Amino acid sequence: MAVSLVVLVSGGSYTQREAAIVDSLRLSSPSAMNAVILEGLPDGNPQLIAGSTLQLHRIAPGCMCCIGNLVLRVTLNRVLKHRPAHLYLSLAENAHVEKILQFLAQAPYNTLLALDSEIRI
Repeated sequence: MAVSLVVLVSGGSYTQREAAIVDSLRLSSPSAMNAVILEGLPDGNPQLIAGSTLQLHRIAPGCMCCIGNLVLRVTLNRVLKHRPAHLYLSLAENAHVEKILQFLAQAPYNTLLALDSEIRI
């Protein structure tokens, strides 16, 4: 089974994180299936549009690890059914990146995901 590569994007504003993901996606193969999970609310001018090669999920603002990871777990499970080449995970805060990485290192995600890179804004 292919592993999805995770790009963790954290800090800055929603717009800054979304722009960083757009820049990174430009380097991706146009035919590759990618997924994005964005924490926070868009400003009304979305830079990312879901399509046949891009799954886009938005999660309400709030620290994913402090609220028990339930929303993240459900969203990840939905995303991983489609086996994206890259998963961009956007977090509003840099404070708990290590906790999210620990969460992703647990079963079953440790066999489905591998950290590719981190972008801290």
